[in-house]
Amino acid sequence: MQLTAIADALSDQLAPLAFAPPVAVVLDPTRYARALHHQYLQRFGQDGPAGRVLLLGMNPGPWGMAQTGVPFGEVAAVRDWMGLRGQVDQPPIAHPKVAIAGLDCWRNEVSGQRLWGWAQQRFGSPERFFARYFMHNYCPLCFLEPSGRNRTPGQLPKAEREALQSVCDASLAALVAALQPSLVVGVGEYAAGRAAAVVGNAVPVGRILHPSPASPAAHKNWQAQAEAQLQALGAPLA
Repeated sequence: MQLTAIADALSDQLAPLAFAPPVAVVLDPTRYARALHHQYLQRFGQDGPAGRVLLLGMNPGPWGMAQTGVPFGEVAAVRDWMGLRGQVDQPPIAHPKVAIAGLDCWRNEVSGQRLWGWAQQRFGSPERFFARYFMHNYCPLCFLEPSGRNRTPGQLPKAEREALQSVCDASLAALVAALQPSLVVGVGEYAAGRAAAVVGNAVPVGRILHPSPASPAAHKNWQAQAEAQLQALGAPLA
């Protein structure tokens, strides 16, 4: 199944779900930034070799994927390193404190800077990185509180979380079937937990430290810690 079809089906299936306060606005960048999201999937995901490592993030951040439609999509990495170009429309419901500016966004996304900065430093070109890895998010929705703070799927009430996970789990299973990875690595505990629940023993599952600035451990040379964890999992570093 085409990755773009999997992504579009997931977006359609999530659209009817409702989320109560403190969630104020829900953004789906796979819809309003679909041109960039599809370009990312087609260029780096669709025709990649089987046996790559699937890096699985949790959900978009307001200054990363919410702007660009690319997981951990820090603007400079998406525009300048990956060379992606595409229109980003406005979401149907905007958040007054999170302006969507697409590739013109001036805010930095620290998690994306760390992750894609590591990929560029370690592998040089995006082609070399994506021949070994593919990066995807478990959930494509960004949940924003009135302050503009990002609320993670794990922080949702149980009923909302389970409804979300039911849809996202099925989509992840389809993604794994399409990509046929040799290893799934959750970026952070939540993503690793969902990966383990979905793939079971069919594919090895591991975890690396999330590069979020909200994690004190990530400030202590995240790149070196992540590399050590990937090496212990047998993931390629060259």
